Amino acid sequence: MKLPLSAPSTSRLLSTSRVIDFNGKENLTITLADGRTLGYAEYGLSTGYPLFFLHGFPSSRLETYPLDRLALRRGIRIIAPDRPGFGLSTAQPDRRITDWPADVAALADSLHISRFAVLGCSGGGPYALACARYLTRPMVSAVGVFAGAPPWAAGPHYMSWYRRVIAWAAVYTPGTFAAATSTCIGLLRWLVKKRPIMRWIDASLEKRRSKEGKEEEEFGLGEDVQLSIAETRERMVRLLLEGFKQGSTTFVHEARLLSDADWGFQLEKVDYNPVRIWHGLKDANAPIEAIRYMAKRLPHSNLTELENTTHYTMAKYFSQALNDLVPEEELERHNVKT
Repeated sequence: MKLPLSAPSTSRLLSTSRVIDFNGKENLTITLADGRTLGYAEYGLSTGYPLFFLHGFPSSRLETYPLDRLALRRGIRIIAPDRPGFGLSTAQPDRRITDWPADVAALADSLHISRFAVLGCSGGGPYALACARYLTRPMVSAVGVFAGAPPWAAGPHYMSWYRRVIAWAAVYTPGTFAAATSTCIGLLRWLVKKRPIMRWIDASLEKRRSKEGKEEEEFGLGEDVQLSIAETRERMVRLLLEGFKQGSTTFVHEARLLSDADWGFQLEKVDYNPVRIWHGLKDANAPIEAIRYMAKRLPHSNLTELENTTHYTMAKYFSQALNDLVPEEELERHNVKT
């Protein structure tokens, strides 16, 4: 899932090699104990209550930036790490979904954060559940899954045909699939630099700007001052390509992980209470039947089914999700002033 593209404030921009960065906090890294680099971005209130946002697939930390204003107003400090092999994070050979909680805990420790909430969006959903399974309750104050990836244990017949094709290719022809994906990404990088394509994108952005601006203001997303159309295009392209910054091998590996019937842990063993789930009834990427299967097996799930909502029209519910995950009493305990 990609959050809607918005326009960051020009007063909070740093430009290096035409890279737009929020207040110098979109390209942060730490070095883990095994020598790997873990990249992350921060959004919202720097002194706010910490919430770890786990990005979708294929994506990166940058997908989180439309939540900046909403988090700022809510008193939340969002930390958005790149999973291994995406964005700025070093690839981790043969990694599993269950390896991720250790990286989250290491990042929290590096930032001197002892307690935080976790929200997994789309492909980040299984990783949020892994955090619920393996991190301790004193450390994790709340867990949410927002338009989460479906468990394939529910049955491949629930999944769309193209998801089944991707899963098959990731398992049986990973090398060919990675090469084909790299070719497509290379073509995309070439196309977006061509003036006719740039003009077409700019025209599309201009046409949609008025409508999207009104929606983002209504939902509390985005920023107060818009970028130029050209800067918005640059931002959009970077968001689309950042997940492939290190190539396509990780994309293929994660496709296999997410489509495996075994995520490395049993849903029945995730005893965190509660695991909050928000999901659209018209989500074709992650059919509600598979999400109900997941919710039924989680011992303490709280599933909110959203009428007339697809995978890509969930943005208006982020405010509800953040309010549920970081309630007023948590802000008061953290002594957050908004």
